[in-house]
Amino acid sequence: MTTLETPRLISRPWTEADIEPFFALCSDPEVMHYFGGPQSREKVEATVGRVIELQVDFGVWLQPLILKETGEFIGMAGIAQVMFEEHFTPAVEIGWRLARRHWGKGYITEIGRAFIDYAFTKREFDELVSFAVHDNLRSIAVMQRLGFTHNPADDFDHKSVPDDLPHLKRHVLYRLNNPRLG
Repeated sequence: MTTLETPRLISRPWTEADIEPFFALCSDPEVMHYFGGPQSREKVEATVGRVIELQVDFGVWLQPLILKETGEFIGMAGIAQVMFEEHFTPAVEIGWRLARRHWGKGYITEIGRAFIDYAFTKREFDELVSFAVHDNLRSIAVMQRLGFTHNPADDFDHKSVPDDLPHLKRHVLYRLNNPRLG
């Protein structure tokens, strides 16, 4: 399994000890605005349990993000196989979720660059994708800072978003090709 470090951050594999800080993150209505709202403890526990299994097979996943200076769990970031069928799958995505008090500090761009390098040099993936709800401007800005490009023809309605959340269905898709395979 993979641990990545940047000057300010550590991204490491999940453990059961991450359930409590991840639950705190997933309880924040603002953080979870584009994910359908706060999640129950049971859902968070099930997610962490599933991800612990997935990271063994894939070697990495969307992992805990730790602030080096304090050791604090501040979110999650990483790469993962897209687990649903869509016109762009099979694919590997880069994604993130960050505690609100850490927004705007460049942490996701910093760890994102490390994961892009890992994905393209160590794993030799041809492409990474990233997607977000169409009006999640913060995430879209990060995708653009990381060099991802957008073709509106790639946008899609996320099939796993419930019909009672129509404002969260439409997603934009951004892509980044491996420059080493150019």
